Amino acid sequence: MDPVADALIRIKNAYSANKQSVSVKYSKLIFNLMKVLQKEGYLADAEDKKLEIIVTLKYLNRKPAITDIKRISKPSLRVYKGVADLPHVLNGLGIAVISTPKGLMTDKTARKSQVGGEVLAFVW
Repeated sequence: MDPVADALIRIKNAYSANKQSVSVKYSKLIFNLMKVLQKEGYLADAEDKKLEIIVTLKYLNRKPAITDIKRISKPSLRVYKGVADLPHVLNGLGIAVISTPKGLMTDKTARKSQVGGEVLAFVW
């Protein structure tokens, strides 16, 4: 199974169940993904343990900070976009997480840095 999709679905399900935190399997890619989501204000904290990442969820007036997460690039079908073709999520209200040669970043940061890459997920 896809570990990135598993981590995103665990977060989505934890928000649906009104949990305070959730643990996901550790990898550098998933940890960097959680740090990008934390920096954008979708997660409260992502703490690195040995074999897992403890993700503290963020709620705004008892409503989840994340409405939905959608995995775009899958192991069976990779989706790569150039800088001119980077997607806009909900006309700028959401973010697209892009894996670039300069690391994981949002679509807005990738446009500023003039780099394209693999579109991992949409978050709004």
